[in-house]
Amino acid sequence: MNGTELKLIQAPLKKKYRENPESATIVLRAEGKLGEGISCNVETAQALVQAGLHPATGGTGMMACSGDLLLQALVACAGVTMNAVATAIGVDIKDCSIKAEGDLDFRGTLGVDKNVPVGFKSIRLVFDLDTGAGQEQIDNLFKLTERYCVVYQTLVNGVEVQTRFNPPGHKRHS
Repeated sequence: MNGTELKLIQAPLKKKYRENPESATIVLRAEGKLGEGISCNVETAQALVQAGLHPATGGTGMMACSGDLLLQALVACAGVTMNAVATAIGVDIKDCSIKAEGDLDFRGTLGVDKNVPVGFKSIRLVFDLDTGAGQEQIDNLFKLTERYCVVYQTLVNGVEVQTRFNPPGHKRHS
């Protein structure tokens, strides 16, 4: 896909969202079901992912770790966003590898030390970019990738998360 094709696809969507802002807000959903042992099965568009405990918390390493999935979502979103931005602004990317690393202190999640926060302490997102573009274009590419990457912006800015526990026998709503 080139920049012209991308703009042709996105132009009617942008017009619709400008004219009817409510139509731009959609609900994305993910669903899981508790699996055998200590696991959760999550349907993705491509396959069923079985998530379980990280080896640092007693897992075998045979199931996906939710922390890894979060980093993978960041890499995927950043990569797709960078590709779309590059296409839109005419930057030719010869190759690009993206890596996300996160520091996690498992004393928090295991309740070993109540003063240790649960969750990532820091995350590093690294792009190894091969392009013939000039530095100004590269800077713009990175700036726009950060600006428009949904997962990156969610992590950087935080978001309100509401939790609800339905009592047993409660009718589930989709």
